[in-house]
Amino acid sequence: MHPVHLAVLMTSHDRRARTLSALRALEEQRGLPAGTTLGVHLVDTGSTDGTPEAVRLRHPAVEVMSVGADVSRNQALRIASRNSRSGGGGGGPLGDDPGGPSHAWTHQLWLDDGVDLLRGGLATLLRTSRAAGRDAVVVGAVRNAYGDTVYSGRRGRSLTLVEPAAHRPEPCDTYDGRVVLLPRGVFETVGDPDKVFRHRMGDYDHGRRVRRAGVAAFVAPGHAGECVDGPAAPGSREPGIGVLEALRRVSSARELPPRQWWVYCLRHTWPWAPYLMVSPYARTAARATLGRLRA
Repeated sequence: MHPVHLAVLMTSHDRRARTLSALRALEEQRGLPAGTTLGVHLVDTGSTDGTPEAVRLRHPAVEVMSVGADVSRNQALRIASRNSRSGGGGGGPLGDDPGGPSHAWTHQLWLDDGVDLLRGGLATLLRTSRAAGRDAVVVGAVRNAYGDTVYSGRRGRSLTLVEPAAHRPEPCDTYDGRVVLLPRGVFETVGDPDKVFRHRMGDYDHGRRVRRAGVAAFVAPGHAGECVDGPAAPGSREPGIGVLEALRRVSSARELPPRQWWVYCLRHTWPWAPYLMVSPYARTAARATLGRLRA
């Protein structure tokens, strides 16, 4: 069996405790193939809570780069990927690279700093990757504290969440980018998330491009990690807000900024792109209007 050298890509912003928890969970992984090594590349986007300093103190082998708060998560992930391919950086929580530069990795692992990997989560991802073949993407499903799947692979134009099976991989069309294992061959074919996207649509676009390139994508059996943060703010779905406020929120960078959404629709949903471009904003306006009428 060939040795596995993982380049773990992480981003952070003002979540010191969560980032340290994610790194600790990564350090506590069990059941990995013999000789597995990690190089962790963290890009912090302008944290003011001491995240970079705390990571350097508690996990000195992690490569930490600080950038401005105006750098989006998607761009920060691209920077972490670039760093993983440079000659700098090296070991991670599980030990140093055995004499090779950091660009010698065999896989990239996207790991959100809000996710604590379960003890055997990474081993399951690697086992699934080995079974699926060298050129398949493997997605780790993430559950919340109640055991519900909140991040996973996605299927269809409606991006339906894929529930992980207990003992077999489940195919998917794209993925949430919280826990994603990319073999080097896939990276060399598809590359990084596109810089045109700032947040979550970059994940979905990447998955669609993976599938368009003829690369298979699977959700690994069971849950790979747990997201212990509370539920996300309701955003444009918050009951009682007016139509203009709902439309402002749905078109914000946190949800569906129109230009980026149009690029995504144009690339991946033609000839339904014009309809799908308008539909989430129309649904949002209708929902807010009905909510006000019922209030």
